[in-house]
Order: sequence, then C-alpha cells, then structure tokens
Amino acid sequence: MGIDLGTANTLVYVSGKGIVLQEPSVVAIDQDLKVPIAVGEKAKKMLGRTPGNVIAVRPLRDGVIADFDIAERMLKDFIQRVYEGKTLFPPRIVIGIPSGVTNVERRAVMDAAQQAGGGDIYLIDEPIAAAIGAGLPVSEPTGNMIIDIGGGTTEVAVLSLQGTVLSESVRVAGDELNEAIMQYLKKVHNLVIGERTAEEIKIQIGSAYPTNNDDAVMEVRGIHLLSGLPRTVGVKSPEIRESMSEPLSVIVEAVKRTLERTPPELASDIIDRGIMLAGGGALMRGLDTLISHETGIVTHIAPDPLCCVVLGTGRVLENFKESERVFSGRSR
Repeated sequence: MGIDLGTANTLVYVSGKGIVLQEPSVVAIDQDLKVPIAVGEKAKKMLGRTPGNVIAVRPLRDGVIADFDIAERMLKDFIQRVYEGKTLFPPRIVIGIPSGVTNVERRAVMDAAQQAGGGDIYLIDEPIAAAIGAGLPVSEPTGNMIIDIGGGTTEVAVLSLQGTVLSESVRVAGDELNEAIMQYLKKVHNLVIGERTAEEIKIQIGSAYPTNNDDAVMEVRGIHLLSGLPRTVGVKSPEIRESMSEPLSVIVEAVKRTLERTPPELASDIIDRGIMLAGGGALMRGLDTLISHETGIVTHIAPDPLCCVVLGTGRVLENFKESERVFSGRSR
C-alpha cells in the first residue's frame, strides 16, 4: 500500500488496483465523547460549520503530524476502508513525507502508520515519489528538477541516480495562499471569510501570472467587520493575484536558491529538460509561466499533479527490489 499523507488530502494506492482512496485530511471529533464522528470528505464539509461540542480538525500541519492521536485514527479509518477489514497480514506501507522533516517527525509518521495497522513501514521523500509518479527518469545519471507544491509545504529538489542531490523544503504552500486571501479581504474589503471560501476563491479566480481570465469577478459572501452583518463583495482576479504575491515569491525564491546551488553538469540537464511542477499547487493558473519567467527555464506541469506522489509510491512498491535506494526511513 502506498500513502501520500498530505496536509490537505490523503491518497492511498494499492498494488494491482491503483488509487483506491482520495480524501481530505480532516477529522470531525465529538469533544464530549472524544470520538471521531466523520473522517475525510464528510468531515471537510463540517469545517467552520460545527456546533460547540464538535470540532473539525486537520491533524497535519506543514506536511507533518500536528496531532498524533487524530492522525492515527484517520489513517486507521482509511486503511480499514481500503481493505474493508479483510487482511490476514499487516500490509507493507510506503509513505511519502516532506524531505525537510526532522527525525522526530519521521518517527511520528512511522509510529502512526504502525498503530493504524501497518506492517513494514517505509518512508520516501515526496520530491522523489513525485518525480517517479510524474514519469521522470530518476534512475538515470541526468539531472531532474521537481517542484512539489502541496497544502503545507513546497518541496524543490534536484534528483539524479535515484537520489536527491539538492533539496529545499519551505513551509509555504496552498494553506498560506488561502491565508493570504483571507487577510487581503479583511484588510481591503473589511470582509471576514473562512478557510473553505478562501480556497474556492483561489481555485476559481486565483492566478500567479496575468492570464486571459483577468476580468473574472467572483461574488464572495462573508461577515462585514464594521457592521457585523453578512455582506457580499465582488472581487477580481488581479486582486487575488496581488494578495498571493508574497507567498508565491517565497516559492520562487526557493527555486532560484536551489538552481544557484546546482552543480553545472546537472544545471545543463535541467535547462535541456525543464522543470517539472507537481502537487495541488501546480494547478494554480499561470504558475508555470511565472516560474519560467523568473528562472528562464521552461516549466512543465505533470500529467496528473495531484496524484504524482501516491503514483510514485505505487511504482516503488511494484518494483520494490530495484527501488530500495529511494527510501529515507524504514521500520520493522
């Protein structure tokens, strides 16, 4: 079983079946009984809409486990759903994690997976998994550059011969873009909105570079700060782009820093092959154009950016013997 344990979404791949589960990484908890009442999509619909005794929690923050017990319950629920309770032996699990996490954070992921019913647990750095899932030739002696933009972290890595030559992990990604939109609307329009609304704005009219969608206007509903009453405001695409400019510049700077440190031979390979964008953030309109413009290197979007990491874990599972060098941690 391959798992992409993401801040925003968790995906599960089972050998021979492909991707069998794709759910938001959210758990709704009854605070009185201390039990989960919903996991995944059902729980996400409850974000910001729960009564006092129920809270909707995201157990991962910045790509790592922030609440161990809830993360373990979420994993257990997903593993049981996939196997429907029918498994004689604990499954071998390969989990994609951010490359910048500490040993303590790695240990927490392995422990949570074992407590949730896993057997042998193997960890693989997300940039390598994403590159394998995107079809890059990571086992060859050529330089490949991948940018994996998730919900909590952005991973920039240069890979060659199944290993990471250079990598940088910044804890700025989809969540920070949502936060930037929320702050902008509060400051400019005196409008308070929730996380889900900010994400909808980002998906519908957000862009990283001027596009032919720039005259798009979206009606946004929220609470007006001054009157305290519900209010609807029209926002334009260029406004949203401006609101996200700071977190986007952090991502671009991380890419530039990694390129500056890349050995010359690998740098020439990257100029030839281009940069590959993966993760949910790759779906942001104009992001490939922005990175191409800032670095001068052609930037491609992976065929299925949301699923790259989990597809990579699946390919590693299916070619397990040839892939032993890609693991960054294991537990038995």
